[in-house]
Amino acid sequence: MKRMIMSVAVLSLVASGCATKKYVTRNVGEVNEKVENLSGEVEKTQERVKGNEARIDAVDKQSQAGIASAKGDAAAAKGSAATALTRAEEAERAAKGKLLYTVTLSNDKVTFPLNRAEISDEAKTMLDEAIAPIVAANQGVFFEIEGHTDATGPELHNHKLGEERAMAVRAYLYDKHNIALSRMEVISYGESKPVADNKKRDGRAQNRRVVVKIVE
Repeated sequence: MKRMIMSVAVLSLVASGCATKKYVTRNVGEVNEKVENLSGEVEKTQERVKGNEARIDAVDKQSQAGIASAKGDAAAAKGSAATALTRAEEAERAAKGKLLYTVTLSNDKVTFPLNRAEISDEAKTMLDEAIAPIVAANQGVFFEIEGHTDATGPELHNHKLGEERAMAVRAYLYDKHNIALSRMEVISYGESKPVADNKKRDGRAQNRRVVVKIVE
């Protein structure tokens, strides 16, 4: 009887041990599965974070490039303005001697086409009347040709337009009156030296001008 009781007890322990082992195995398996799932989610999260970081870096680089470009444009504009001012000052210093004559071609007297550098027949007539006697007298004079504009439009555009109009007058004096290019200096002041109020129509017309100064 005692042997039977002991056998039953042993069998109970064995059976209990097997059940416990299965339980532990099942629990471990579930934990492992959860760990694997969590690992997968962590990897996905890391990939998303890396993707976001890459996009942020790209946007940052684009922003930096835009800032650098804007700074470069501003520096170029300042450099062009400084160069123009230097040329004007050098020309003024080079103009030694007495001012003999000044011819002013402005839109209130002669017409420059809008945003163009062509000189009209009226302007050519004014130049001929002023220059012909000096050429005929064979005087050793020099010519300062100044280009001016009104304040309409960007500053750099106005500077370029003033220079183009002054160059057109220079080309005409060279072609028509055979004045040596070495005796003519072109300066563009753009909108920087108005002679009238740019807020008024007739004032802007006076500011759009080419001035030819004849000096000894």
